[in-house]
Amino acid sequence: MSSIHQKILIITAPSGAGKTSITHYLMNEFTVLSFSVSAATRAARSNEKDGVDYYFISVEEFKNKIKSKEFAEWEMVYEGKYYGTLKSELKRIWGMGKVPVLDIDVKGALHVQQQYPENTLSIFIEPPSVDELKRRLQSRGTETEETLNVRVNKASYEIGFKEHFDKVIVNDDLDKACEMAKIVVGDFLGN
Repeated sequence: MSSIHQKILIITAPSGAGKTSITHYLMNEFTVLSFSVSAATRAARSNEKDGVDYYFISVEEFKNKIKSKEFAEWEMVYEGKYYGTLKSELKRIWGMGKVPVLDIDVKGALHVQQQYPENTLSIFIEPPSVDELKRRLQSRGTETEETLNVRVNKASYEIGFKEHFDKVIVNDDLDKACEMAKIVVGDFLGN
């Protein structure tokens, strides 16, 4: 078993499946976990802070970091919108004696698993149905009809990859999904 300082917890899901809520729950339960801040080229939302929610950088800066191999994973998640996990962010968290928690998209999660196969736990959060996912996304009030359709179509595609992850948790009840995640993560951390 690898040292706890080299482990990585990956939480992935289609947008709207509840991965961020479950990630926050796990971080409250396990003090050894530390949120890995992703880099993103999109604009910050009104409630987001640079360096806390994301490292907001320009497309040009992001592409320069790709060229210099500074990412553990990166994806153009939506047209012109890049997201990625900086290797320096993983090292920063390991340096604090903590386990990075990556709340990332499905393709990015697959890439991290491939690069760090010995010391990752990947959890796929599955919505109860695509219709329920669409309802959740609509209730956020942040989507246009076009962006909603893009997200729902992408989610249908991403659900097809769920078997590539260590654990699949269906989020039809958030409290139950959190408890299931707590058990799985506790085993991984050796608690």
